[in-house]
This record gives sequence, C-alpha cells and structure tokens, in this order.
Amino acid sequence: MTGLVLKELWGRKRRLAGSLVAVFLGVAFLTGTLVLGDTLAGSIDGYFSRAYGDTDVTVRNATSVSDAPWGARGQIDAAVLDRVRRVNGVANAEPMIQGSGQLLAKDGTTIPSRGPRTAGNWLTDPKLNPYRLAEGRAPRAPDEVVINKMFADEGKLKVGDRTAVLTPDRVPVTVVGISKFGDEDAFGETSFTAFSLEGAQRYVARAPDRISGVWIRAGNGVSPDEMAARVRPVLAPGTEAVTGKALVDEGMSLVESGFLRVFRIVIASFGGVALLVAAFSIHNTFAITEAQRTRESALLRALGAGRRQVVTIVGFEALVIGAVATLAGLAGGYGFAALLRQLFTQFRIGIAMEGLVVSGTSILIAVPVGLLVTLVAALGPALRASRVPPLAAMREVAAERSGPSDTRMIVGGVLAAVSAGTVILGASAGRMAPAAAGAVLCAVAMVVLGPVAARPAAALVGGPASRLRGVPGALARDNAARSPRRTAGAATALMIGVGVVTLLTVFTGSLRASLEDGVAGSFTGPLVVDGGSNETGGFSPRLAEQAAALPQVGGAAGIGMGNARVDGRPTAVRVADPSRLRTVLDLDVRQGALSGPGTFAVSKKIADERGWRTGSRVAVQFADGARTTLAVGAVYRNADLVGDYLLPRTVWNAHTRQPLDGMAFVRLRPGASTAEARTVLTALAKPYGAPEVETRDEFVSRQTEDMAGFIAVVYGMLVLAIVIALLGIANTLALSVHERTRELGLLRAVGATRRQIRSMVRWESVIVALFGTAGGLGLGTFLGWGLGTAIGNPFAPGPVTLAVIAVAGAVAGALAAIRPARRAARLAILSAIAAP
Repeated sequence: MTGLVLKELWGRKRRLAGSLVAVFLGVAFLTGTLVLGDTLAGSIDGYFSRAYGDTDVTVRNATSVSDAPWGARGQIDAAVLDRVRRVNGVANAEPMIQGSGQLLAKDGTTIPSRGPRTAGNWLTDPKLNPYRLAEGRAPRAPDEVVINKMFADEGKLKVGDRTAVLTPDRVPVTVVGISKFGDEDAFGETSFTAFSLEGAQRYVARAPDRISGVWIRAGNGVSPDEMAARVRPVLAPGTEAVTGKALVDEGMSLVESGFLRVFRIVIASFGGVALLVAAFSIHNTFAITEAQRTRESALLRALGAGRRQVVTIVGFEALVIGAVATLAGLAGGYGFAALLRQLFTQFRIGIAMEGLVVSGTSILIAVPVGLLVTLVAALGPALRASRVPPLAAMREVAAERSGPSDTRMIVGGVLAAVSAGTVILGASAGRMAPAAAGAVLCAVAMVVLGPVAARPAAALVGGPASRLRGVPGALARDNAARSPRRTAGAATALMIGVGVVTLLTVFTGSLRASLEDGVAGSFTGPLVVDGGSNETGGFSPRLAEQAAALPQVGGAAGIGMGNARVDGRPTAVRVADPSRLRTVLDLDVRQGALSGPGTFAVSKKIADERGWRTGSRVAVQFADGARTTLAVGAVYRNADLVGDYLLPRTVWNAHTRQPLDGMAFVRLRPGASTAEARTVLTALAKPYGAPEVETRDEFVSRQTEDMAGFIAVVYGMLVLAIVIALLGIANTLALSVHERTRELGLLRAVGATRRQIRSMVRWESVIVALFGTAGGLGLGTFLGWGLGTAIGNPFAPGPVTLAVIAVAGAVAGALAAIRPARRAARLAILSAIAAP
C-alpha cells in the first residue's frame, strides 16, 4: 500500500505541488503567529526580570487599584527606610520614587511615547538600578537629570543640554547623563527621567517624607523569602514586602491574563483563518483528483480492495502530504514570524521584540493541527472514493454529482435562517454573545449552501462574460455551473478570506463612526487641547483654567485619567470639575445634574448594571489606600469622552500629588475666530509641553491612530489568506484543465483559437473569484453590521473600500488563471483528443 501511495503521489506532481503549497502556507501562517506570541511573551518576561535589577525585596503600598502590569501605587511614609536598613541581613536599601514626568525635547515639545512617561530618582547602587550610564554621570543637584537613550535621540538631547520636565509643573533641568536599560535604549517605550533623590522628592513625590517604595538587596546567605519575612514586622499598616520574583510573576500574570492573552487570541485567529482557507483548497484538490480517479478506485475495488482500504490509501496520501508540508511550514513559520516582528516593530507596539522565541507548545499545536486539517479536508473525498462500485471500472461514470442534494439545501436553508436570526437578535438586543455565535453559524451556512448557490451565481456573474466575450464567455459560464460543488469549493476559500477582510473593514468603520457620533453628540465646540491617551502623560489642570480666561473662549474644561477601586473593582476613571464640564460637553444627563464641582457621576450603562440611581452610595478606594463613600449625583448617557465613571477633581486631588489633564475641551464665544483662538491656545500651551491644539475632526482622527498600525498589519496577514485561496483557485483550474483535456482538444479541432481557449479559462476563474468575493462581501458586511450594532456602534460600511475589495477580487481571479489558461491553450490538438 505504501508503494502504491508513493507512486500515485509521484505520478501526479502537479496535484502534489498544489496540496503541499496550501498546507505549507496555512501551517506557516499559524506557526508564525504562535512564534510571534512566544516572542512577545519572552520579551515582556525579559523586561520584567530586569526591571528591578538585583532587588531581592521591595517594600510598597499594599493597595492595588489597577489591573495593568505597570499600574502605579500610592506613596508610603519615608520613615520606613531607616527601619528597613536596621533589619538584620539587609546589605543595602534605597528609597525609590516614581511618578509622572514628561521629558521635553530640545524644542520644548513633549516627546511622543506609547509607553508611560515617568520620572523618579537615580539609584546609586548599580546592583539595584536596572539602568546603567551610557554617557555622562549621575545627577547630583536637584535640577540635574539622567535620561534614557531612546528619548535622548527622539528629543535631540545630549549631555549638557538644558530642557524641562513636566511633573506636571515645568521643571527646568540640565541633562548630565544618558542611560540604557541593560542593552536596550529604553524599557519598552517608557520614558524615564532620573533626578537626584532630593530632586525627585521635591518635584515628583512633592514631599520630603514620602516615597514610592524601598528596594532591598539581601546580604550573603539570606534568601529573598527570608529577607521579606524579616522586613514585614517593621512595616506600617498599608505597606507590604514582596520578593523580586513575586513582582516579576505578578507582572507577567497580569500581562498574560490581559494584553498578551488578547494579543495571542487575535493573532492566532488569523492563523486559523489561513488554515481554514487552506483546508478548503486541500479539500477541493482531493475532491477533483478523487473524481478523476473514479475508474482507478473502482478497479481497486474490482481487484478485491475493500472500502476501508480505499479510504486508508487516500488517508495515507493526505498524511504524507500533511507531514511534508507541515515540517516545511514550521520552517516557513519561523521566517513569517520574523517578518511579522519587523512589521510590529515598524508600527511601534511598545515592546522591542529582540530575537525570536519558539516554545515547545507552539510546535505541539502547529504540527497536529497541520496534519489534522489535511486529513479532515481529505476525508470527504476519500469516503466518496470508497463508495465507487467495482462495475464503474468497466464503464464511464460521472466525475461528480451535477447538482446539490435536497438534504444540503434543507440543512443549509435552516442554518442560514437560524444564524441570520441569531445575529439580528443579538444586534437588536445589544448583546455580543448571540451575535458572535450567529456569525460563526453564518459562516457554516455559507459553506453548506455554496454548491446550492454556485449554479445560479455562475449564471448571474457569467452573464456579462458571455455578452462581452461571446462563445468563450458562455463556455466559461457553463463550465463554472457544470460542477457546482467544485466551483463552490474554490470560491468558499476566497469567500472566507474576503469575508474576514470585509468584516474588519466594516467593524473598524463602525468604531470610527461611533467615536465621531460620540464627539458630535457630546462636544459642540471647535477646539480640543490633546495631551495624548497616555495616563501618565498630559498637562497641568492650570492650562484649562487659563484657557477659560482667554477673551476668545466661552468655556474650557479639562479631563484627567486615573485608576481607583470603585465598588471593590479596579477601575479606570475620568477626573474633572463637573460644573465646568457641563459648559463644554453635553453628556445627556438622565438623572440628577452636574450641579457642582463635587458631583460624582456614572454612565447609564453602569447604573443599570449595578442598580444605582442618584443618591446611591458607592465605596471608592484610592491608590494611597484611603477609602471614602461617594453619593451618585448624576447619571449620564454619552460616555464616549468621559468613560463610565466621572470623579470630581476636588475629591481626586486630595489623593494624588500629580494631578494631570489628558485633554481639554474649548468652547468659543459667539463671533470669535476659530483660527485666532487656535493660535492663542497654541501659544498658551507651549510652556505645558506644547500639547496639540486640534479641531474636532483632527481630534477624532487622532483617537484612531493607535489602531491604524495594528489594522494595517492585520490586513497584510489577511491578504496572505486570500493569496492561499487564489492559489486554490489556480490549482482547481489546473486540475480541471487536465480533466478536460479531450474536451479542450475537440474545441480546438472545431475551430477554437488558442486565444479563445485562454479567454475561456480566464473568465471561468474570474467567475469563481467574483462568486467568492461577492459572497465574502455580503457575509462580511452583514456580520460587521451585526457585531458592530451589538456593541452599540453605528453601521459604517465604507463603500469605497468595499468597491476596491470587489475589483481586487476580479483582478486576482484573472491573475490566478494565467498559468492554467496558458497550459490549456498549448495543448496539442491530436494528443488532447486521444487523451483518456
């Protein structure tokens, strides 16, 4: 049997190559995405492991108000330092201060960063300090700083330059040193400006008796766990001692359960799309070849082979193809991961992924999946081959069933109705779970109904072809309609790829439209001072106060970001003066009123979920450990700009020493010139790091900038899935040309020219491609509407982009037919007629 399989594979090299390429690309795609996830995890783990130097134990505030791995904690009493230093076994202990600190470039502007913008003190113990001096010296005076190399280069700063740091007050400083984080220019994209201890206490901690924590190095023979146990008795309530390993594990756990988990799911899902597309291509290849080998299978049955043996032969053939292609795909996946890493580095996701990491888990996932997908894709054709009666070896038989079965039509129709209804129900009820379940069922229904729709679709799409190209166009239409299962199999792979691209396009458009509607519905003013979306960056609240006093301005209010425990849950909150905010934003207040500077307000969504109303008492805990109870004073509906929780600044400022605004909204006086007001605001903002003064449209565009890079990479990945589908179409046509060798020879014999034969094959490919593209556009648009509506976003399909996708599908179909069409046109007439 093994010899028969190997002989069969080697005798049909064209079919072998098509199957190998499909599996190879699918496995390479999946492996590349898994390796990229491993690499990112390894890079983050490396950063965490080096973030604390050789610190054995850290003393810190025990209150956690954020699920983010780098979430800031409140300050502690500096008196703990002397008590810790007296503990037996402490080799050294240094105070650590860390907070917000935005380094300004040489031209006085804020240096852009996707990572935190922090400032603190330079640790004098090189074993505790994760940074090392690359140039210059450590800071000695309060106005001297060491900056990391990435931001020195970005800000065009060098040793000896004068600049400023916003803490948020503007602090003039002299750069006396440039540091590196180990061998890296920065910790991810974190900006870290190091003052002397005195400078950090004065400008960052803003009090000589407060610090962020204590880093401890244990003496020889004292383990970190033992050191932590010795330190704990001297700590005040509200503080804790944590080993360095526990800090690393804690940070990685938060990353794994948060960002990295989402990243792995998103990135691997595209690998799954590529494998699914490859599976359809493999299935179609085996379906055609098994149909062509009908007489061969029947002859095996006539010679005594059982159905199980026929299935085993086909299964073993698929296993050989899957094994060879999967092994090659592992190597190709490594190269693909290197390409993805380069793309993500170019788009600056915030972590420099140095070197590729391949875990055993990724290999254990990719290898079985590659083999399983190949076997499952070949299972249907294998079972059909085993059912061929022995007598079929003695007579001509139809290669394929000419039309879909009644069962397929009934099952497909029921699936389509149920799935569409589920999506519509989820969208109308605003529930993502049923909408997502319906989306999966919709994809299944499209696959089942593909052969049912193939014949009428071929007639519909092929109509223009027959009118444009005459007889070749009509023959192309009839060829596509003659084998609906084959046409649907080739088109379905493309449909899935185009469907996912369309879904992403519509969903992204919906997100942008939602943001535009949110801004339009909440903010009617023309200008926004935008400090960026980084919660450790921004500008002093004094900027909004000064802006409100300008003669051109009718009102201005700033909004800050932070974290607190609200009702026991770590929560992102917005901070503002509600009485000022209501003068520039319409939050559509449904209960109560933003009546005073101390009003605590929540969104209607949260109020409905928690059963809150005006007057409800809510427990709030701040990063410094302090607890308070706030009464809900207003419930609002428009949460796009202010989030779900709006804390009054009067309450927030009592628990932070560095109040910041991330943005400020400006309303002009009647008759005031927008251009003039923008000029005045830009000048006013310059001492605050020159945050961007934007029009409302520019503000909306900037909010989507961060996702644009990631979406571009995702589009690039999905294009590969579409390429796999087009290779499947090309492979199907090539095998179809081989099957129709005699037919093509007869066409040439009765007068068809080579040009007409090429045209016929090309138009057949275009018809299949348009069928798949149209199905993908319809499916993706419908699912994009359903999923977007389920989360409350308006429908924004982007007709220009969808038109480009449709045209690209037709062009790609023509390109996929180039080689099969050329081969069909070159067939020798007499040899083709004599072919079996």
